[in-house]
Amino acid sequence: MKISTKGRYALRMLLDLAEHQNCGYIALKDIAKRQNISKKYLEQIIPVFNKTGFLKTNRGSQGGYQLAKTPDKYTVGDVLRLTEGNLSPVACAEQDPIECDRSTECPMLPVWQGLTRVINEYLDGITLQDIMEQQKERYMYDYMI
Repeated sequence: MKISTKGRYALRMLLDLAEHQNCGYIALKDIAKRQNISKKYLEQIIPVFNKTGFLKTNRGSQGGYQLAKTPDKYTVGDVLRLTEGNLSPVACAEQDPIECDRSTECPMLPVWQGLTRVINEYLDGITLQDIMEQQKERYMYDYMI
């Protein structure tokens, strides 16, 4: 499994909104500038989140985007499933019922199902809040005199 640019940029965009959650609605141009991502690329990502209730939007001169919930309610797994689809390394591992003709005798099926479970549990265990706190700790002692 490889996470696409869309998935990585979506996480960066939502993390930026989380970091600036007390600043009201944030314009895409501001996120694009801070994250060094093309505004046009962010405009392609936004519709995925508008349909799901992840974001609140406001039009007009003071318009922009903000998270609909607090950062601890957004997991990396949720974001990546929206942008990437399912996170399974092989198609059969998340099918129910399994459509593969070999599933009953496939020795690898339990391996792929286990890997899918581990991936999902890991990514669902990390929230935007966790990432922000980890970043704070990382730079807490990084200062110059």
